[in-house]
Amino acid sequence: MSAVANPATVDECLRVGAGFSQGDRNWIAEQFGTLDARLAGFHADTTELEVSVKDREAPGQKVTLECWIAGRQKVVTTSSEDDLHAALNDVRDDLRRKLNDAKTKQEPRHNRHLRETALPDPAALDEGGLLQTDRI
Repeated sequence: MSAVANPATVDECLRVGAGFSQGDRNWIAEQFGTLDARLAGFHADTTELEVSVKDREAPGQKVTLECWIAGRQKVVTTSSEDDLHAALNDVRDDLRRKLNDAKTKQEPRHNRHLRETALPDPAALDEGGLLQTDRI
């Protein structure tokens, strides 16, 4: 894997949407700071994050975190936690999980456990299920 010249960071890529003000952006970026290590594999100019909240501080509020990375499908995470901090942590952790899952699905060749093992050609097996070359 090659290093990215301008790695994405939460601070560079985060936008605040509905329900948040620009004044909220700094403390949200601090909470999402642990995403920096996961985002570092992507270019900053092709990565965007947007966090929004519907019915803020009301029962049933819904926090949404959307992530756009060029060449990949948009990733959306949501949380209905009543506490805003808990909801932000929930969407952050879910996004990290989804990005990790997407990377694993896209690049299984780098993970020995996910590589398929080649099965022998059935024509090369004898009646006992052994390879014909395995006979003594």
